[in-house]
Amino acid sequence: MNPARLAATLAGLGVALAAGPALAQEPAPQTGSAWSPYLAGALIGLLSMVTFYVSDKPLGASSSYAKVGGRLVQLVSPGALGRLPYFRENPPKIDWEVMLVLGVVVGAFAAAWTGGELTGQWVQPMWEQRFGDTPWLRGLVAVAGGILMSFGARLAGGCTSGHGISGALQLSVGSWVALACFFLGGVPVALLLYRL
Repeated sequence: MNPARLAATLAGLGVALAAGPALAQEPAPQTGSAWSPYLAGALIGLLSMVTFYVSDKPLGASSSYAKVGGRLVQLVSPGALGRLPYFRENPPKIDWEVMLVLGVVVGAFAAAWTGGELTGQWVQPMWEQRFGDTPWLRGLVAVAGGILMSFGARLAGGCTSGHGISGALQLSVGSWVALACFFLGGVPVALLLYRL
């Protein structure tokens, strides 16, 4: 067996086993969260382990956006992709990673629906208190954040799921550094947005 695959399998199993006792205990009260974070963490560890067995590839989401974007560019200008080194090495296609991202959207909807948290609000109360109730501003910031996230994921060679879950499970030093940087960047930005 491949050593990286074995390490990822053992790490995923370790996450699931470590979460086991926490699942049996009464978790701390969660405000606004219908699903246990311990259960979700254990399921992500198991999903990562199964993904390695089935596809021999790690979980990741950011390349899906590049693949969908590449397919859209192919529709508009088929010859344009041939000039980009990334797409010469990674031809755009709709594959299991794209389906994973669609599954995340469907799963989030199902979680909100079953947890009684599907409100239909465009602007959440925390955002409204800080920035007002304008839906277009919320949408504009979400799109800008998505663009920055995609750029950062390409620059870092992976996203939070690629580095933070799969890379960390494989004990990749680069992924652990990236994971630390996610928090070192995310916490100050959250404090800046919501505490000032």
